[in-house]
Amino acid sequence: ASIASTDMELLLRDDVFVDFFNTFLNLPVFGQTPIYISSTGRWYLWPQLPSHLDPSPAALLAWLEKHRLPHFCKSSLCLHLALCQELLGFIRSGEAAELLNWQSADQWLLEKCISGTHGMRHFCAFVRGTAGEELIDFWLITERLLGLDLSNVSQRDLSLSLAHRLRATHLREGSSVITLCTTIIGSLPKAKHIQSISTRREILSKMQKQVLFMIQSYWLPKFFAHCKMGIEEEESCQALLQEYQERLSQASWQEPPGLSESLPTMHIKRSHGVAGLYCSLKAKAEIWALVKKGKSTQELKMATFQVKPERQPGPTESTEELCLDKEALGSIPQQSEHPANTAFGGKGGVSFPGRPQFSAEQDLENLCKEKIISDLPPSASLAQLPSLKKPVKTLDFLPWALTAEVCAGQPFRDFLERQNMSMETHLLDLWQDLEEFLPVVLDSSRENSFFLRHLIGEKICKTYLEEGSIQKLPLETRTLTSLWNHLISGEFSPWIFRAQMEICKVLCSFYKEFLADDDRTFLHFMAPGSDVPMPVVPGHAAGRGEHFHLSQRMNQALKLSQALHGTKSLERISSKHWQLLSARDLKKGGSIQADMELLL
Repeated sequence: ASIASTDMELLLRDDVFVDFFNTFLNLPVFGQTPIYISSTGRWYLWPQLPSHLDPSPAALLAWLEKHRLPHFCKSSLCLHLALCQELLGFIRSGEAAELLNWQSADQWLLEKCISGTHGMRHFCAFVRGTAGEELIDFWLITERLLGLDLSNVSQRDLSLSLAHRLRATHLREGSSVITLCTTIIGSLPKAKHIQSISTRREILSKMQKQVLFMIQSYWLPKFFAHCKMGIEEEESCQALLQEYQERLSQASWQEPPGLSESLPTMHIKRSHGVAGLYCSLKAKAEIWALVKKGKSTQELKMATFQVKPERQPGPTESTEELCLDKEALGSIPQQSEHPANTAFGGKGGVSFPGRPQFSAEQDLENLCKEKIISDLPPSASLAQLPSLKKPVKTLDFLPWALTAEVCAGQPFRDFLERQNMSMETHLLDLWQDLEEFLPVVLDSSRENSFFLRHLIGEKICKTYLEEGSIQKLPLETRTLTSLWNHLISGEFSPWIFRAQMEICKVLCSFYKEFLADDDRTFLHFMAPGSDVPMPVVPGHAAGRGEHFHLSQRMNQALKLSQALHGTKSLERISSKHWQLLSARDLKKGGSIQADMELLL
């Protein structure tokens, strides 16, 4: 997706951009995960730099511009930022005021409700299950497709994949998009005519504009009515309601907030008492060790939480290893002679809660829940992870990081490509395609679920699992064969989790190299010419309570990103959405901080 500028200093004057960018920066795939508070102009780094250094904001902005912004522009968060800005532009326009009879107070309230990652998640949750969901999905896919450079081979392949997805979902007869764009779609040429690419792109662009106008003129007013009703009923929103009513009583027009006219001097919070050590891998291991071991609420000084300690690892169990142990998986399910009776994936479909399941397959299901902390309810501590009957010894944060990878513009994949690791890149692509398949096949209520699960399942089989490809993948043959048997029919299989674990075992050493490379690059910008060691044993730059807070912050960023990307189902609208609205201040941490205030 395109953004207004590549000048970080200019971009950071836009509070909406800052909110999306902060969410992106805190995804756990990265080594350095900073956060910017625009009201104070302060950057908080994590891991912190050694205290003897005086980091320069200009150096940080240069690093962000070169090593984070390009990945942000490839992320789904950037696509949602683009849509959010289109909606805000319409809300602030005189056209909207005239067309919908909105007063300045109405525009102010709707802007507050839809701004930022939380606002867009709320809007997407509101339209879920309606034609509005399909229109938004079409707009986002088309925005991505039209922004691709067709002279680049990999982007051309992605363009063909996205076009195939559009044809299988939104451009099929009877879809909301086709119904809305009947006159335009009639002139859409067949995809096989290469000479008509520019014509197809022009037609898609026209369709996208028509879809956007429908979202703006129909779904936004419905969302506004929903928001007004919600804040009137929610006790925590009474201050917001009062301000809205006061603005309604004001006759004079107030310019809605856009770019901040003036910003406080940008600076970086200095660290205190941090030794001359910097290693994001070890810092992440400390956080994940805390998460996995479980700490009491007194230890964490988080009285809000009821943290249940888990069994402490024994002397031989390293919490700093990234590799995944075979014992973590438990026993492996054998092919059932009666697939209709299996708990998962056979012709009988996915089992429902309360039905008996085979223990091995149950273990695999539990493993799926354990592999990422974003499956936790927002009110729960990260230490309250579901456990296998046989405790996982070395299941650390690599699956957590890989889950964030696709939401972060695939920085790890780019690293593998730069290292000419074609097999490892291919494995990472398989991991991500399996991750994309899971929510589609497990949630039949999702828009176009039937078409997508067959589309993605067939793509996985043809790309990775055909006879010629299986021999090249360093995974167990029975794992790949079992995947084929289920995915070719668009069915769920617990072997997905086994395949992902085997992939993690291959990729873990390369992920360590990726983090080390990220550290070296960051230090090159922030401490040029300084000798900052990258140790084997980390220093203690943060206390347990701070580690817990950091892990929650990254978890909230991941959950928000997954919800917008589509790898996590959107939550039903509840009282929590209104509490987040009342707590959210884009100048003071925005969406991530709003979640943290509710949690802590």
